[in-house]
Amino acid sequence: MALQAATGHFRTSMQRRSLLAAFAASSVLSLTRSGFAQPATRLKSIARDALGTTLVFSLNSAPFPAFGAWYRDDTVIVFVPAHYRYWTDEGVSTLVHFHGHGTTAERAVVSHELREQLADSRQNAVLVVPQLAVNAADSACGKLEAPGGLARLLTEAVMATAREGRTTLGDTSFPADGPLGTVCLSAHSGGYHAAASCLRAGGVDVREAYFFDALYAETDAVRDWVVARRGEPYQRRHKLVSYFVAGTATEVHSRGLRAQLDRAGVLTEEEEQEGELSRHELSHAEAVFVRTGLFHSQVTWENNALRDCLFASALPRHLSSTWFARKHGARPIERRR
Repeated sequence: MALQAATGHFRTSMQRRSLLAAFAASSVLSLTRSGFAQPATRLKSIARDALGTTLVFSLNSAPFPAFGAWYRDDTVIVFVPAHYRYWTDEGVSTLVHFHGHGTTAERAVVSHELREQLADSRQNAVLVVPQLAVNAADSACGKLEAPGGLARLLTEAVMATAREGRTTLGDTSFPADGPLGTVCLSAHSGGYHAAASCLRAGGVDVREAYFFDALYAETDAVRDWVVARRGEPYQRRHKLVSYFVAGTATEVHSRGLRAQLDRAGVLTEEEEQEGELSRHELSHAEAVFVRTGLFHSQVTWENNALRDCLFASALPRHLSSTWFARKHGARPIERRR
């Protein structure tokens, strides 16, 4: 068992080193750019490992550059899991993650184990991580603040990935004209503004949104989005999951939002300690609020929070899983380390 654990740790370390090397190469490429002109869509780097294929693009519809903003990094990371298969009637389903303050899209992918959690969930979706404000205490999201910004970003990201995928993605490829499928958003910390902007006027029918210690403001946009589909069938409703750290502003806003949703007739659930809710309750509530004892930087990944949100989501899945073997009773919490 010790040897297996050591081997697994070695493989994970090697995967991360390969991915970071690819990101480093893309960063060097981005440094060669100058001026304010928007270049054509281009591939910066590509990396493949057992989890899947990670592509780093410069996209015209990336959040930045944007008028009046200092930030110029137009990076958008796309990860296609090795298990992904395109189904015509599903389109290309996506999970879009917005990182927080003081970091980059590249670091967020690695530190929050976004690729690993999507792969573990076995959901048939593609991960898209746009670069927001680089290493800054700033929630600005540039072009995503404009109406239709998310629709333009996802359309270009899918087309660019499909174009490269003709020769690189093999069985995980999909057509450039494939329609968007189910769209879910994930936000950590300062990524809340990008998520709220997309819920408000992104031009896409976002089905689910996960806030990981991120409800710092704009709860009205989240409330209106959830209420707009209250009582709708599972495949049409708008579902919210909000994790919050005890004693913080996100707890105040999460509890206030839950009260508003309750008054509006939304089916809500809350747990004072992670694991109290059953997997059935986590799946079927229209809004879930989770009080976590983790540190702010750990909320997304330490207890597999994103993975469990995905398991309980409306995203398509064609692979078997034991996650629902215990639908009722307190769900087990599985730490990543």
